[in-house]
Amino acid sequence: MINKQSQNMQNSDPLPQKNQGEWHPNLWPPFTQVAIANPPNRVISGKGALLYTDSGSTLVDAISSWWVTLHGHSHPYISSAIAKQACELEQVIFADFIHPQAEKIAARLSKLTNLDRLFFSDNGSTAVEVALKIACQFWQNNCERRNQIIAFEGAYHGDTFGAMAVGERNLFNAPFEEMLFPVTRVPWPAYWWDKDNIDSTENQALEKLKSSLKQPTAAVILEPLIQGAGGMRMVRRDFIKEVASIVKESGALLIADEVLTGFGRCGKLFAFQRAGIKPDLVALSKGLTGGFLPMGVTLASEEIFQSFTGPDPQRTLWHGHSFTANPLGCAAANASLDLLEASPEIYENFESRHAVHLQALSKNPKIIKPRLIGTISAFELKVEGKSGYWNQAGSVIKQLAKKSGVFLRPLGNVVYLLPPLCITDEQLEQCYQAINRSLESL
Repeated sequence: MINKQSQNMQNSDPLPQKNQGEWHPNLWPPFTQVAIANPPNRVISGKGALLYTDSGSTLVDAISSWWVTLHGHSHPYISSAIAKQACELEQVIFADFIHPQAEKIAARLSKLTNLDRLFFSDNGSTAVEVALKIACQFWQNNCERRNQIIAFEGAYHGDTFGAMAVGERNLFNAPFEEMLFPVTRVPWPAYWWDKDNIDSTENQALEKLKSSLKQPTAAVILEPLIQGAGGMRMVRRDFIKEVASIVKESGALLIADEVLTGFGRCGKLFAFQRAGIKPDLVALSKGLTGGFLPMGVTLASEEIFQSFTGPDPQRTLWHGHSFTANPLGCAAANASLDLLEASPEIYENFESRHAVHLQALSKNPKIIKPRLIGTISAFELKVEGKSGYWNQAGSVIKQLAKKSGVFLRPLGNVVYLLPPLCITDEQLEQCYQAINRSLESL
């Protein structure tokens, strides 16, 4: 018997004739409705902050190819490190063996974060997933019943089931709503340059957090200082410090999702360092390998790790990935970290490079809520009707900026720049000029 859903699927419109033949017949692109979206460009190479297409056009990659390309495309130092490692050891099962590159990156990240134990996975979503599983099992291993997870409104933590559960519930995860575990939500008091009543907004959020923590809580998860996919929504450093203090007092674990914010993106090597907090668990990915290879890492305190040790098999973290601690990915991560440690001023001073341009742009009456942290600048287009992810103004800006040689990918009517660290002053100015020209045509 054909159910109603099947009938709807059968009756759905086919790909419009004008789009047929323009999309690759075997590819299924992410976050894309091919029936209404413009077909993608075909990139044949990249160098530094630039992408080169097969049509002969050159684009400034102003969003670091979904925030991963930290030092620029095809960086020779990282490329060489991967090539050298590929000639020595490309992969080995990490449940039975370790290797030098994994040992090296684990020791370095442990020293940099003051978190002693490192668990490898494949991407940002799985790094968060591992953190959630560790947090929940930690309390079971300690024979304490704490089931509540607290997250912040507007958050995005990934697309695997656990990560979806702690993220904002919306159209993206609506088909799976009944399968997601319950999560308590706390407001995220977003801040921008001319924000009024921010103290009151923050206090309301903190009171909600205190109230929620009266119920035994396994963990509180947050994106330190800025929610990325949620709209580049920034909060003040003191708010994050207060959150961490309240969470610590409650006894719950604090998870910092640094998938976006890690590796200099917020002006310090890690955003939790700029915020002045010490989380119990940290999830890393994106810039971890400089954007060269997929890899995720979850860092945990020694206390948490020790709770998983002992003769009882039930205490074990039964989680793993085929490519756990892949040697090529570890080599890329070590090379990327070499570059960051050699020139920390590149990310520490990036905010001032943005500031002069954003201050000038903020005078444009078509934009509101300018904000800036580290390598990330953002603002919102003043639009008619409902703002948010589904507003089409950002799509218009995207197409107009591309004509000026700049690739943007606005989040609805939120326009942001998150370029590779290697971007030149001239290329950064080109990005802002492209935005200015796009605003004039809007």
